[in-house]
Amino acid sequence: MSGRALPPSLWAATAIDAPHTPALTESTRADVLVIGAGFTGLSTALHLAEQGASVRVVDSHQPGWGASGRNGGQVNPTLKYDPDELVKKLGAARAEPLIEAISGSADLVFDLIARHGIDCQPVRAGWLQLGYTQKAVDGMHARARQWARRGVNVEMLDRDAVARRVGTDAFAGGWLDGRAGAIQPLSYTRGLAAAAQRAGASIHGDSAVVSLTRAASQGKARWQATLATGATVEAEHVVIATNGYTGPLWPGLSSTMLTANSFIVATRRLTSAAADAILERGETASTSQRLLLYFRKDNEGRLLMGGRGFFADPRGPEDFAHLERSLELLFPQLGPLDYAYRWSGRIAVTRDFMPHVHEPAPGVTVAVGCNGRGIALCTSFGKHIAERLVGAGMGAGMGTGMGAGRGAGDAFPYPISPIVPIPMHGLQRFYVAAGVAWYSLLDRFG
Repeated sequence: MSGRALPPSLWAATAIDAPHTPALTESTRADVLVIGAGFTGLSTALHLAEQGASVRVVDSHQPGWGASGRNGGQVNPTLKYDPDELVKKLGAARAEPLIEAISGSADLVFDLIARHGIDCQPVRAGWLQLGYTQKAVDGMHARARQWARRGVNVEMLDRDAVARRVGTDAFAGGWLDGRAGAIQPLSYTRGLAAAAQRAGASIHGDSAVVSLTRAASQGKARWQATLATGATVEAEHVVIATNGYTGPLWPGLSSTMLTANSFIVATRRLTSAAADAILERGETASTSQRLLLYFRKDNEGRLLMGGRGFFADPRGPEDFAHLERSLELLFPQLGPLDYAYRWSGRIAVTRDFMPHVHEPAPGVTVAVGCNGRGIALCTSFGKHIAERLVGAGMGAGMGTGMGAGRGAGDAFPYPISPIVPIPMHGLQRFYVAAGVAWYSLLDRFG
């Protein structure tokens, strides 16, 4: 598939125009080479370029071709683990900066949208997490109280309150996270790319990296990336931001994640009064199941439903039947629905369900493992990676390389970990299938 042919989806059909990102065909140099033009890579490039660094971004396809242009568009500033769990897991000294970064990640997204005038249909009405049982709701209310103690605007909702806000009586209750919101994710990706270009970054699609080597150049060790186009890029530092579409470029990296498919369906525009009453304030929503469902309306009144799919890419409409059935069970008042779009994308799931940042060699940073929380998390990844590099002396007029100085890099909130492949990763298709079956069973009896 050509990098310019984005997979069909609602977002591909309605996104703003893509900026010009031609293939890189001439060899060049930069302070930083970013591999991957999704949320992480583009946020990194934008924040570095704004600090005066020379940045080249390359992607094997086009900005937003992967999960950044195919997700559900929910901007949720959370991780799998609640704040108290993170403190217990990491210790307060490591957990508190991470919690602060995650908590502020939605602010960062919407601030960037406003500052750069990105036309991506932003709505910030909050995220509803919903439970089918009172036991699940009690757990969610405990989670809400943890965030409330940290100053977050939350609401704890009973069955009647959820029914009024969501438009279904299927749930026993839930909570609202007021920090969250929704966007058109492909438009946001393209807007980030355009903003990075205006700041001075160069972005190239259809420019896959086929090899990455370390060599001395003009008396200094630098990285050289060779592209499928035949061009090379020399850079002092490389940021690998390929997430669920990570290939064999860096040894062992792709084996640290399971790449699960997330499937999404979208109806045609709904105009009935019954449809208007569903999530009428513009909230996004997801269920508390292990195999969660997530849903929202877009700015035109289309209803979207997403959730886990098969490991293999979908072959036809029948592979989305489980989502369509779930949507119609939640909102029977809508009657039979007409679906205009069906698509999928791959998310990177780590063994510990935590985001992973690696520094496997001098001058290399890897950021992967968004675990389905890509928009807010990856945007934050990029900002903090840029600050870490600038704080360590990276960029034009900023020093001579990693370790040359101290500054913002000392406050990096994401734990740095070694690359540790999942045992027998070659069986990931079976891991994913077994996990889906097991979680489905737990959801059924839970």
